Amino acid sequence: MKDKLYIGELIQALRKDMEAFPDHRSGHNRQYEVADAGMAAFSVFFTQSTSFLDHQRTINLLKGRSNVQSLFLNQKIPSDNQIRTLLDGVAPSALSQTWARMFHELEASQLLDQYRDGKGRLLIAIDGTEYFCSQQIHCQNCSHRERANGKTEYFHSVLTPVIVHYEQNQVIALEPEFICPQDGHDKQDCEINAAKRWLKKHAETIRHHDVVLLGDDLYSREPFCGETMAQGCHFVLVCKPDSHAYLYESVSFMRANGLVETHAERKWNGTFGEISHYQFISQLPLNGQADSPKVNWVQIEVRREDTDALLYKNAFVTDLELTVENIEEIVQVGRARWKVENENNNILKNHGYHLEHNFGHGSQHLSSILLSLNLLAFLFHTLADLLDERYRKIREIIGKRTKFFMHIEVLMNYHIFESWDELFAFMLEGLQPYKP
Repeated sequence: MKDKLYIGELIQALRKDMEAFPDHRSGHNRQYEVADAGMAAFSVFFTQSTSFLDHQRTINLLKGRSNVQSLFLNQKIPSDNQIRTLLDGVAPSALSQTWARMFHELEASQLLDQYRDGKGRLLIAIDGTEYFCSQQIHCQNCSHRERANGKTEYFHSVLTPVIVHYEQNQVIALEPEFICPQDGHDKQDCEINAAKRWLKKHAETIRHHDVVLLGDDLYSREPFCGETMAQGCHFVLVCKPDSHAYLYESVSFMRANGLVETHAERKWNGTFGEISHYQFISQLPLNGQADSPKVNWVQIEVRREDTDALLYKNAFVTDLELTVENIEEIVQVGRARWKVENENNNILKNHGYHLEHNFGHGSQHLSSILLSLNLLAFLFHTLADLLDERYRKIREIIGKRTKFFMHIEVLMNYHIFESWDELFAFMLEGLQPYKP
């Protein structure tokens, strides 16, 4: 990948990966390849146009080919029902090699260096989110819950890890881990178990990057903290008093005896002064168990200098050493975990990617394989924004993400582009201001 990215090359590699998708058909009707179904579905997510394939089928009838062939490398365009049928038997793990290759290419590029903190550590924020819910439709991979009205609600949820940095607007999506019933387990799956599975699966790849895992209060318990340290990674996790009674009893005791270290910083935000007050303690037991891991605790309060109004308050636990010299950056690291919600889940749900739209549920893996393709489309666009100057300039001129997708859709409805280079060159030329 080096310091540039070419979408065409990424799509070629993705198409090759899809050619290894399992084909569970037993009959002789093989008019469409499973890879054609996969790339057709990916094209919908990459263009973020639910009507993209319909328009391309029309263009194909008129001109004998379409942008699905030239840009997404399909020979044929299956119908929507055929796409769903062919992909239902494909588990999201079939894309693991794609995610692994993308991470290896990131390692080979200079991009990861932009996401390291002051000590060279790589920050990965984790969070779970729902993407499907129904009281009627369900499959073998659905989780379920009983509502107060006695009805059963079926849903899908997924863990979406992302590389973040407190000074970077974009996040870099990593392979998701689906929260779904596990073979040999009677109990329903949960977010923490999914996070532990994801960590075990990827620890060998990520640990040499000196990774720090970030998460909300749900993660700051012994099972996840212990697994993180066992896998050679670090953590900075939100830690609330209501869910950590034993730890906060220790904090109260230390405060009463004047054993809490403190530090204050003043900053001007352009309008008024902010005073950040830090309190921190090292080597506190996380819970009351005899084998409880020892953690370092830090609390931050940010107040307005002129009125003393409270602007922000939070607390974190970490296995990283806390000192007066590094306390500000450790808190910055902890606060960066919000980017998994703001720059990832929120964008996927509300700004173009329609994460919660039911593109198809299926009876096996359809819902999860479609979500994986959507996340890959998001990753491809993110990397293009970070590494392709033409793409970035187009995005800057057009502005809103949804407006950018609208331009893509309209252009592809009227013209067949032979390559992504041709498309981006056409867009950039058309968006340049008139020079008399």
